[in-house]
Amino acid sequence: MDHNAIRNGFIDFFVERGHTRVPSASLIPPDPTLLLTNAGMVQFKPYMLGEEKPPYPRAVTVQKVARTSDIDIIGTTARHLTFFEMLGNFSFGDYFKEKAIPYAYDLITEVFGLDPDRLWYTIYNDDDEAAEIWLDGVGVPPDRLQRRDRDNFWQMGVPGPCGPSSEVFYDKGPEYGPDGGPVVDEERFTEIWNLVFMQNVQDEPYHVVGDLPAKNIDTGAGLERIAMVLQQKDTVFEIDTLVPIREAGEQYVDHRYGDDEQVDISLRILADHGRAMTFLINDGVVPSNEGRGYVLRRLIRRAVRRAWTLGGTEPVTRVLIEATIEMMKDAYPELHRGRDHILDSAGREEESFRRTLETGSALLDAELDKVSDVLPGTVAFKLHDTYGFPVEVTTEIAEERGVAVDREGFDAEMDQQREKAKKAWKGSDVAAEAEEYRKVLDGVDLTDFLGYEFEDSVSRIVALLRDGESVESLSEGEEGEVFLDRTPFYAEAGGQVGDSGTVWTETGSAVVTDTQFAIQGINSHRVKVAKGTIRLDQEANAEIDRTRRERIRKSHTGTHILHSALRSVLGDHARQAGSLVEAGRLRFDFSHHAALDPDELGAVEALANDHVIENARVTSFETSKQEAEAMGAIAFFGDKYGETVRVVEAGSFSRELCGGTHTSTTGQVGPLIVTSEGSIGSNMRRVEALTGSAAYEHIVGLRTELEGVASALQTGPGNVGPALTALLKRSKDQEERLDAFEDRYRAETAGSLTSDPERVGSSAIVVAAVPGASSEDLRLLAFQARDKVKSGIVVLGTERGGKAQLVAVVSSDLVGRGVSARSVIAGPAGVVGGGGGGDDEVAQAGGPNGENLSEALAAAGDELRTLLTDL
Repeated sequence: MDHNAIRNGFIDFFVERGHTRVPSASLIPPDPTLLLTNAGMVQFKPYMLGEEKPPYPRAVTVQKVARTSDIDIIGTTARHLTFFEMLGNFSFGDYFKEKAIPYAYDLITEVFGLDPDRLWYTIYNDDDEAAEIWLDGVGVPPDRLQRRDRDNFWQMGVPGPCGPSSEVFYDKGPEYGPDGGPVVDEERFTEIWNLVFMQNVQDEPYHVVGDLPAKNIDTGAGLERIAMVLQQKDTVFEIDTLVPIREAGEQYVDHRYGDDEQVDISLRILADHGRAMTFLINDGVVPSNEGRGYVLRRLIRRAVRRAWTLGGTEPVTRVLIEATIEMMKDAYPELHRGRDHILDSAGREEESFRRTLETGSALLDAELDKVSDVLPGTVAFKLHDTYGFPVEVTTEIAEERGVAVDREGFDAEMDQQREKAKKAWKGSDVAAEAEEYRKVLDGVDLTDFLGYEFEDSVSRIVALLRDGESVESLSEGEEGEVFLDRTPFYAEAGGQVGDSGTVWTETGSAVVTDTQFAIQGINSHRVKVAKGTIRLDQEANAEIDRTRRERIRKSHTGTHILHSALRSVLGDHARQAGSLVEAGRLRFDFSHHAALDPDELGAVEALANDHVIENARVTSFETSKQEAEAMGAIAFFGDKYGETVRVVEAGSFSRELCGGTHTSTTGQVGPLIVTSEGSIGSNMRRVEALTGSAAYEHIVGLRTELEGVASALQTGPGNVGPALTALLKRSKDQEERLDAFEDRYRAETAGSLTSDPERVGSSAIVVAAVPGASSEDLRLLAFQARDKVKSGIVVLGTERGGKAQLVAVVSSDLVGRGVSARSVIAGPAGVVGGGGGGDDEVAQAGGPNGENLSEALAAAGDELRTLLTDL
């Protein structure tokens, strides 16, 4: 059975049983606690937590999944991959174990045709209900059902849904390991399906703090592992989806799979990482040193390094990506559409890393020359962290030279770095905060948002919080959070800041300073009570700051217009990676590999303002996510999308999935003025812009400044350029004349100083004060004086602002006889209360006691006479 038959067989089985087919979510999850989508249930998490009402009771998916916790063992085992397809069926408060277990058994034995005598099953230690269904309901042999502890309790490693699980294993046979079931050996007994009975909530891994609103089913079956079993292959790298990519790697490195185990490991890594990088880049991940971008960078660099160690000199990412697209394009047609961007992004990263490999090799050679037996872990870490040189390559090269690498020292440095990164990652904090809100807001329904149509509402106060605790009232001067059953206040999301305004009741009023989601779908109005008292369960009037909202609308529509212009000018790879939409200003982050030159930036701004002047209609409508994607709607970073999504269209040039507030026409955005463009990381750029009155005020400010410059140049604003050019030319001519004058003056002064110098033997002594000279003038004058006397020592000094400056220059013949300008300057420098530095030929010094300059120069003269006499 090929991979398409497995995929379609799974989907058809569950569709026939009332499940809605749901497309795969992106590998970039909306959940801030996750770097990447690592399970099929990620897109359904709000349904399981009760934050959103599921649009269907049952679902079936084939989810793209990326897991890199096992990245270091990829290629060394039969079953581990960083990217794979997760087959899953889900129930949201509908059926539970009583159907999930029989469904799994029927699909495995009847659709996939696996022999029941080769199946084993595991359950959580105390899950007697699951045991009864397997034994009495399905009728599996008791000796094939095993109980385990944490191995059969599923959780994501972060706060959120969790629950006991039951896994199905396939016995590959005695040639693969000892008997005894999966509790003995998971190489022989391969897990093919995990049935999770999602019923609990945890605040940290394996610490259950409560139950979910409903009992849910979340199952996951790796397509590749099922294919390995059905296609009777020893490893996942021999199934039909991976063989073509592996063979592309074989042809690239000119090595045959199966001839050498170490080469085979590299070829498996190339196949796996080639698939992973292709899907990650196409879903919007860009190589960087942080977060998911670092995961992608590591995958690309591991693949390139493996190709490099096998002698590959040409780019390998292109080979792997082309093979992946060809293999997967039928199931994932978006790969073919994104081909050019995928190749470009990976190719640039590979090109950069190949230079790193060459540089790192030279640096490593230099370090190895310094040691005889062990390369310090700190050196290996520096090569890894500063130069991006993999420790595996360091180890291989060192071993070739008979030198070991201190891996303990390296690991200690890595652990320290990981701890810093862990502290910097805020996702777990967000999840913990949300969990606290769930506790205090238990029973509070989702907020009915009215803000698309209304700017005020009559609502009811359903909860009040002060310092995170539920209270009955908030009094004058107190700060807290107000929760309403319905509200016109927009909670910050998708880059758009939260609304501000006023909430008042018959007993008091409060200023709303911000609006945030306490948990998804429940709006928290952050308030300070201005008068009286507001109480729980009161009727309340809620009104947003209308002027501020209007300015925010302009910026949000402006963000869509700017995004469209960037993609038109730079290409479709310029995808949004973040945004901030505020009153009058916006910030837009996007993926691009280079700085925008002035022509590109000008073209983006011009096109954006063309769209503004066009005054096209801005409309919004709701549709299914699948239909929106089929229409070509683009998802904005940071927004969370359910099955029903809101599409915002601006004219014929922009169609976005967006939950924000917008103007009714593009003309209302006002002028859109780009104020800056710059880098915020590898392959990431940021544009900032102003809209509406803020943009107009910026233009007026520039005009006022221009008029001031024109007035100073005694010309009109339209003639500033030519007038300034003429002024700069006159200034340059004057500077050249001044430089020529100063050169003549220094030459004359040097001639005066050396017209009749004191001599000791054949060497001259020139010691003098030069009033008003700068330190640079003093240095140039000293050189000119030395050149005139041919052989000798020149010490010059000046006093400016109460401070002394000194310089000493020694002729080359005297330097050859042991005279040093550093030694010459030391004595005089001490007299003026300072110090100096330099080399044997020239030295400079300074000190705060300018009144002692004459004494310092006299001391210098005495020292020079003695010095030259003793030579």
